[in-house]
Amino acid sequence: MAEATQGDTVKVHYTGKLDSGMVFDSSVDRDPLEFTIGEGQIIPGFEDAVIGMGPGEATTTTIPPEQAYGPYREDMTMQVERSQLPKDLEPEIGQRLQGQQENGETVHFAITEVSEESVTLDGNHPLAGKELIFEIELVEIV
Repeated sequence: MAEATQGDTVKVHYTGKLDSGMVFDSSVDRDPLEFTIGEGQIIPGFEDAVIGMGPGEATTTTIPPEQAYGPYREDMTMQVERSQLPKDLEPEIGQRLQGQQENGETVHFAITEVSEESVTLDGNHPLAGKELIFEIELVEIV
């Protein structure tokens, strides 16, 4: 039986959970996720879990933040004056915003605090600093 190795294009079904059991993403009701191992299309810990699997095999793996979305970084949060936000924006905690850096790159933020004078923006990935648990089934090596 063939096993998935670096450079293989694979199709997998997965369910991603936090240690609380909360599901944050799943392909179960969609087409399988297709990616090429080693091309950096997905988080490293997920790729590592698929290597060595054969079609039809399933595994559950726990991925530490360093192999997922990295540690939570306080330096990626900032407080901005409400006057710096668009006038028609009514900021709410949990709201997602995007902006542009000076180099033109798009950055995404979540609003984590709102006061009369300012808003706190968090540029960390929503799963940064979290240990992720994935149930993975290798459907096919393409």
